[in-house]
Amino acid sequence: MSQLGSISNPYLYETIRMMIGQAIVVQTGKNIQQGILTSVLPDHIVVEVCRTPFFIRMEEIVWVTLATRRK
Repeated sequence: MSQLGSISNPYLYETIRMMIGQAIVVQTGKNIQQGILTSVLPDHIVVEVCRTPFFIRMEEIVWVTLATRRK
């Protein structure tokens, strides 16, 4: 069985995987988190905020985008 066989949303998984190492903004049902995407696994992502890892379950993600830098 392939790894993608157990992913509930393979399109979201592949899209987020392309953002590894970049600053992102993630909205969940409860809040918005902004930081560096350090890891993507089938069931969760890891976003680093001020050197602290935050684990966000894939099923909780409402939307995700690259962060823009303010000048």
